[in-house]
Amino acid sequence: MTLADLNQLLTARHSCRAFLPDLVPKEQIEQILTSAARAPSWCNAQPWHVVITSGEETNQFRAAMQAEATTGTPAPDLPFPTSYTGVYQDRRRACGWALYEAVGVERGDRAGSARQMMENFSLFGAPHCAILTSPAELGAYGAMDCGGFVTAFSLAAQALGIATIPQAALASYSPFLRRYFDIPEDRIVLCAISFGYAENNHPANSFRTDRADLDEIVDWVG
Repeated sequence: MTLADLNQLLTARHSCRAFLPDLVPKEQIEQILTSAARAPSWCNAQPWHVVITSGEETNQFRAAMQAEATTGTPAPDLPFPTSYTGVYQDRRRACGWALYEAVGVERGDRAGSARQMMENFSLFGAPHCAILTSPAELGAYGAMDCGGFVTAFSLAAQALGIATIPQAALASYSPFLRRYFDIPEDRIVLCAISFGYAENNHPANSFRTDRADLDEIVDWVG
């Protein structure tokens, strides 16, 4: 693989927000997981563990997740950001408004934005979901390592023509996920990755986010 090949994958990958119902063959899911497991980790601890749902099991989980998000109380294992300020808020807003514009939610339409937010808990219609956990004892470094796993998972899937969306929203109901999937108490729930084949004609998949220039993210020394 050349750098151009890698850049092509990075550019083509996006957070898919509408999926077709078609299942991904298990053999391809195993290929994605095998590739993702090559991600670097602190002391080669490889702290990641995933629960994968498929087909009817995903549909059952989807229904249960939507019910929990409607009636339950958020309680993430890891604290969510306390705020977004400055350029981080600007980027967050730009992404949000691009999505709302694509799906026809106008500024000030709180009901419309709430409906779109709830799509997180329907997994955007994806036929598969991966729930990612890390040992609690590894703390922030285990979580950081798992970020590499998420990136590798997403790129490996993209290489096979499979769309993904990493989701923090589901982890806001970590106690529910722990009960539902019988996740041990000594592991923290980090995020989910919903995946499958993209519904390319859906308006939610019609926009792309931009990236900061190097002079915004790099300080050169020497």
